[in-house]
Amino acid sequence: MQISIVDAASLPAESRQRMAQILVDAFGQHWPGAWPTLAEALEELEDFNDPQRICRVALDADGRVLGWIGGIPEYDGHVWELHPLAVDPPLHGQGIGRALVHDFEAQVRARGGGLVMLGSDDENDMTSLAGQDLFPDPLQKLAAIQAHKPHPFVFYQKLGYALIGVVPDANGPGKPDILMGKRIS
Repeated sequence: MQISIVDAASLPAESRQRMAQILVDAFGQHWPGAWPTLAEALEELEDFNDPQRICRVALDADGRVLGWIGGIPEYDGHVWELHPLAVDPPLHGQGIGRALVHDFEAQVRARGGGLVMLGSDDENDMTSLAGQDLFPDPLQKLAAIQAHKPHPFVFYQKLGYALIGVVPDANGPGKPDILMGKRIS
């Protein structure tokens, strides 16, 4: 599939509606509380009108939105949080997410950033970290993480991201946030 990646600001309003719907659909199965409604997803997109943020969109040859990625500068722009990455679920596994991440990394480099980080929650027993008390040594348990179901941390590892931390109980008891990062400079 041939795709192009463009800044979201260059797209018409109907494309933003599609981006919001993809956000709801992409997170709905495993993270239903993230953006449960189209209105909440559109509100999230409004935050990306900030010119300090990155918002890039993958389009097919007909200009149809396939997915999108966002980024938030941290630590005076030295570090960027990848948030969110959303690809239309029927299109998973076709290289769209990979292309968006590579493009995002190039955008961060062009802005002088040297590290990309992200958090990937486990709210429904997708990894060996879920349902556990990760204390007294959460990093030991993180080092032994296993995926019980397809979880984004595996996708990001394939793209060179390393496990850099875990926030135990971030989403309630036994529901951690898995932190990952990649040096891109």
